[in-house]
Amino acid sequence: MSDAVTVHPYPWPPTPIRTERLVLRGPEARDRAPYIELLASPEVGTYVGGPRSRDELERAMPEVPSRRPGSFVVDLDGTMIGTITLGRGTGHIRQADGRAELGYLFLPEAWGHGYAAEACAAALDWFADALPGEPVVLATQTANLRSMRLASKLGFVEVERFEDYGAEQWFGVRPPRPGRD
Repeated sequence: MSDAVTVHPYPWPPTPIRTERLVLRGPEARDRAPYIELLASPEVGTYVGGPRSRDELERAMPEVPSRRPGSFVVDLDGTMIGTITLGRGTGHIRQADGRAELGYLFLPEAWGHGYAAEACAAALDWFADALPGEPVVLATQTANLRSMRLASKLGFVEVERFEDYGAEQWFGVRPPRPGRD
């Protein structure tokens, strides 16, 4: 029995996506410890509701973390440095409900090297081929200046700002690639 599911019209997980420096692939058992490190990091948790308890994560994290359609591990030289999710909004903010939403988290040691821009651009290109003509949305806190710059660099355009989770949020849309619908 295959672990692949269909994200119309492509099976999941896709063939690993290779960029100049990175590989985007499905999660594997070897990613469990880096996932825990990522989600327990106070720096990473700053704009996403705070870090989670390492003990809680150790108990709750499955052997192969986050094996669901749209969840990529960002791999640098064989080591997970971050994650990208591209999936339907699931109610954490009403603006994203039912829409394709981009999310990303990277370990602090990976910050400032352009890895997030490189990996997100590759994931968005994959998505544009998998579901042509579909826009992608993104939400981030306005206080997260790095994320705001990345959203702009990736072609997201501000639609609105709103208050949620005790902070001002920025909501943007990345229109479909021209000539691809």
